[in-house]
Amino acid sequence: MSRILIVEDEESIAELEKDYLELSGFEVEIATSGDTGLEMALKGDYDIFILDLMLPGVDGFEICKQIRKEKDTPVLMVSARKDDIDKIRGLGLGADDYITKPFSPSELVARVKAHLSRYKRLVGKDVQKNEVIEIRGLKIDRTARRVFVDGVEKNFTTKEFDLLTFLASNPNRVFTKEELFSNIWDMESLGDIATVTVHIKKIREKIELDTSKPQYIETIWGVGYRFKI
Repeated sequence: MSRILIVEDEESIAELEKDYLELSGFEVEIATSGDTGLEMALKGDYDIFILDLMLPGVDGFEICKQIRKEKDTPVLMVSARKDDIDKIRGLGLGADDYITKPFSPSELVARVKAHLSRYKRLVGKDVQKNEVIEIRGLKIDRTARRVFVDGVEKNFTTKEFDLLTFLASNPNRVFTKEELFSNIWDMESLGDIATVTVHIKKIREKIELDTSKPQYIETIWGVGYRFKI
């Protein structure tokens, strides 16, 4: 049974989310403060985190940041604030998704299921040997889910790794943002394609020597992105 940690200071909302998720077969725990949530997230064994942004003590942004230093577990951020800057900041810190209040509990369950399903497929243990992509100093170990640039390992979130691997596995082909979102996020009707732009920016910061003149991921203006070999 998949375990979920909800970090939400509004207990009525947290309990509603918990009820719907438990009805869908998940095991759910709740933390009502940022400090407690951070401690539980780092020490516990969870399959996905649902983080509210505005929390007493440590906020959701900081919790996400600390989680990403140690785990690639999916993170879904929740907020009543609709500002794009919050969404961009959250995704930039490594969140896999962002949902704005108010939302239907069924939508939350759908997003959780989609992220868990994809994550489990990607980290399955049935691969017999490591699959590695190596291009001009960039090494992507698809099996171990590790990325190296000139021998130095770089830390990637789940979706950053998935997006980089997808592009590198289909070199010299141009993909639109919509195509990338559909392939990586598996939720064509539930998300925001701006997520793709944010993730491309973060990937470039990690693998490119000069982000203004990328040697790996090229922007094709008016169309999308292409991985160059």
